[in-house]
Amino acid sequence: MKLDDTDKAIIDRLQRDGRIPFSLLGPEVGLSPAAARQRVLTLIDQGVMQIVAVTDPTTLGFTVQAMACLTVSGDVDGVAEKVAAIEEVDYAVIVAGRFDILAEIVAEDTERLIEVLDEVRGLPDVATTEVFTYLRLQKQTYNWGTR
Repeated sequence: MKLDDTDKAIIDRLQRDGRIPFSLLGPEVGLSPAAARQRVLTLIDQGVMQIVAVTDPTTLGFTVQAMACLTVSGDVDGVAEKVAAIEEVDYAVIVAGRFDILAEIVAEDTERLIEVLDEVRGLPDVATTEVFTYLRLQKQTYNWGTR
């Protein structure tokens, strides 16, 4: 889907406030509220964007976050699917470079992190893991816009 300037303006505005009513969004991007609503629904239906609540895991009792970096000796796609299916994994990506897969893990405590890592390490074709435990979140944004 090719985005026009209006689509980009809608995305930019919703990234700053996903709860803005269409009655305000429309005029800000040069549309009627009904037209803005239709554009937003089209962007969602096309998979261009989602409107979701972003939470801070630490405020919800998830005290440990880590990035697990995996080297795979066989089927990378298969391992990535299995890793992504683990409930505590909130982000999994196949990458190029020193590692094959990066997986962000959000756990209630260190003991649960260890259990998840044992599960990941026990998967067939996982050759090595390197884990980076987060000490403090310095920055996390979702407002990169549509450049």
